[in-house]
Amino acid sequence: MNGGNMGHRIREKRKERGLSLKSLAKAIGKTPSFLSQVERDLAEPSITSLRDIARALEVPIFYFMLDSQSHNPVVRKDQRKRISFPGYQLTFELLCPSLSQDMEIIQGRLEPGGMTCEDPLPHSGEEATLVLAGKMEIQVGSDVYVLSEGDCIYYYASLPHKITNTGNEELIFVSAIAPPSF
Repeated sequence: MNGGNMGHRIREKRKERGLSLKSLAKAIGKTPSFLSQVERDLAEPSITSLRDIARALEVPIFYFMLDSQSHNPVVRKDQRKRISFPGYQLTFELLCPSLSQDMEIIQGRLEPGGMTCEDPLPHSGEEATLVLAGKMEIQVGSDVYVLSEGDCIYYYASLPHKITNTGNEELIFVSAIAPPSF
């Protein structure tokens, strides 16, 4: 996972929220020693752990990747903030310049067989996802939908959801999430 000072940002936000290492670790179902290693950038959290940390600290996961809030409205292709989860064959890129707006836009890439999480996960807000390439299976609540290039789905993100690449090529999709909460 790319990020350099992600652990520092987690520790900063934990302290800002007035949480001890032990209380945050308990909230995410991990040991304080694991969380301490994450905060010192000695261990990389899984996507599930990072989402749990973000949820407990009430920030989107990309918050940990941003050094400062940018005022430039343009995000160049080679300057996108990026998070990779090799175990899930998954990469997310932030397409908006900051998380201080009313909407978050991300691009996801999933290798064949890759998924966004083990079990469907909810977050607050609403989400629209457009398939740019490949074949997507998305579970929203108890419903499962199959989407192909050009198809779009709109759903309430409070319903647990999970995206899986069921095709033979890379799945590329863009999601707009309001408010930023992914």
